Amino acid sequence: MRYIAFVKMAEDVGDAPPALQEAMGQAMAEAFAAGSIVDAGGLYPTAQSTEIRVRSGTVSQTDGPYAEAKEVVGGYAILEARSQEEAIEGARRVAQLHVDFWPGWEGSVEVRRITEGSS
Repeated sequence: MRYIAFVKMAEDVGDAPPALQEAMGQAMAEAFAAGSIVDAGGLYPTAQSTEIRVRSGTVSQTDGPYAEAKEVVGGYAILEARSQEEAIEGARRVAQLHVDFWPGWEGSVEVRRITEGSS
């Protein structure tokens, strides 16, 4: 089963410390080798994003940044897991790396199952 994990945080936290980047790089290399991560990446800031919204039958476009955003998705990973519990444990490890290597970091890791296409 595939899951997506979103790493969410305040947008103005700055760059991740080198120690976290190194720890995440090692953990992700191991997860890719084991097949538990299919794809992963960081996302550009909301200043470089555009939101397309439908409200009351009208399509509108808003370019970032978004002043009302308290937390934004800063990165994602596509996980391959045998169960939701396994996917959650993988996300918990990512959160723990942030605790261990980025003192004061606050945010969340959201895990959601990806629907499978019909054949």
